[in-house]
Amino acid sequence: MALYSLICWDKPDAFHIRKANRDKHLAYLKASKEMKFAGPYLSEDGTEMIGSHIMLDCATREDAEKWAEADPYAKAGLFALTEIHPWLHAIGKLEEK
Repeated sequence: MALYSLICWDKPDAFHIRKANRDKHLAYLKASKEMKFAGPYLSEDGTEMIGSHIMLDCATREDAEKWAEADPYAKAGLFALTEIHPWLHAIGKLEEK
């Protein structure tokens, strides 16, 4: 297994898509064996969600891509840009909240 950082940026003025699909997205995250931690990117003033960061533990990049494509946010067309990068945990603890 390998860690992949999934970075997704919302389309402009797409909060209605995020809001309409949030429950399905959160359920997908909670049911996932691959998701290690996740959270939204916020606007500078902290009042608006503008993207998502999800750390995945997948066997291959292709598995990470399939996971990302199945995310309800992605299916709903929320994201303007999606990036997937291999990630190496080097320092600090990764703990469950």
